[in-house]
Amino acid sequence: QVQLVESGGGVVQPGGSLRLSCAMSRSINIIITMSWYRQAPGKERELVATGTSGGTTDYADSVKGRFTISRDNAKNTVYLQMNNLKPEDTAVYYCHVAGYYSGQYGVYWGQGTQVTVSS
Repeated sequence: QVQLVESGGGVVQPGGSLRLSCAMSRSINIIITMSWYRQAPGKERELVATGTSGGTTDYADSVKGRFTISRDNAKNTVYLQMNNLKPEDTAVYYCHVAGYYSGQYGVYWGQGTQVTVSS
């Protein structure tokens, strides 16, 4: 089984930056998609950023130009670099990976990490 462990959340002032990390407990042989979602209090979970095995990325309009999703294969880690943070970015952020591990297709979620943007 593969577990995802997120880190890097915290409290930051508007305009600040954070880098979220999502470490995979085992190397997923083939990652189809890697994504970050977020959920603010009283709101539905929303897709923030997605990266595919083909190297394409896509972002929610609200974060385009500010957030960057990336991956370090050697460290089995997915990142979300967040710059110029705004109060409306406050949410619990979840890592999501879909791919093949030991020949089995699986969808994996992290436990979430809190990001609070406040002055």
